Amino acid sequence: MLIFWIFVFIASLILLVKGADWLVESSEKIGLALKISPFIIGVTIVAVGTSFPELAASLAAVLKGASEIVAANVIGSNIANIFLIVGLSTVVARKLAVRRSLIDIDLPLLASTTVLFGFVLWGKDKREVVWQEGLLLLSAFFVYLFYTISQRGAEPEKPLPGEMVPGEIETVLPSRIERRRAKKPIEKLNFRVFSFLILGIVCLVIGANYLIDSVSVLSEILKIKTSIIAILGVAIGTSLPELVVSVRAAAKKKYEIALGNIFGSNVFNLLGVMGLSALVKPLSVDESTFEIGFPSMIIATLLLVISGITRRISAWEGAMFLLIYILFVVKLFGIF
Repeated sequence: MLIFWIFVFIASLILLVKGADWLVESSEKIGLALKISPFIIGVTIVAVGTSFPELAASLAAVLKGASEIVAANVIGSNIANIFLIVGLSTVVARKLAVRRSLIDIDLPLLASTTVLFGFVLWGKDKREVVWQEGLLLLSAFFVYLFYTISQRGAEPEKPLPGEMVPGEIETVLPSRIERRRAKKPIEKLNFRVFSFLILGIVCLVIGANYLIDSVSVLSEILKIKTSIIAILGVAIGTSLPELVVSVRAAAKKKYEIALGNIFGSNVFNLLGVMGLSALVKPLSVDESTFEIGFPSMIIATLLLVISGITRRISAWEGAMFLLIYILFVVKLFGIF
């Protein structure tokens, strides 16, 4: 029985990731065919695409009455994005150069988003995110989106030494990691494009549904809190698109993709995923998530901001991030 549900858990994660891949790829093609600006597509559909698994899993958790999974998944995913993915990307590339635009725009937005999220969670007798707070988070996401689009409309920066020159569209899913320039012939809309759009949505729905079922069953079998499985297993699984994208981008010296992907995903997780989920039903935040996960996310964000301000994240900092993630996992299981 245990092996069966572990298989269901893994298969559900694969469906989620692949469904997000197909959904974003077909949506991008539809947007280009409708003559929507490649830049707008890049900072909306494509940039948000890597967080679709987190969103689908969170909405399924809310509808199944396991709302504590949402905050655990979001917080765990953000911690994994910084400590695990940025750490691994830096070790692979030996360094990550940070562009001025990321320091001027993305770092302050990520920091302020984390503060806003902390304001929503902190100072309550009952650890719960209600629909009014969900609306606040979702509104903040649209402000973030508008501000990012308006600020990114300026002339692009000159590439950093050794950095690959980014194209107009930076695709962010594993099967789409190679950059696709706007001047490439635009594919006409056909049945295949819409078929993969529908298939992507179906995979997201089925994958999310069985993922939450498997988490609940594994929690009972292993006598582990669902939030702990979510903050580790679900969070890492739904962060696989970010992991593949950032590591491969870093290895190819595409530093802005490697880091920008993480910034955008973390902001969307906190504002978009939490906001939308809270509008459906109030979200409970369990003790482990609040007392261990939330402070760890604050520390991760603070360290990323400090490292980013120096305009270079070195290999030893990446190794430190990986070590801290290991300590976080150990702490979750109460080993120390």
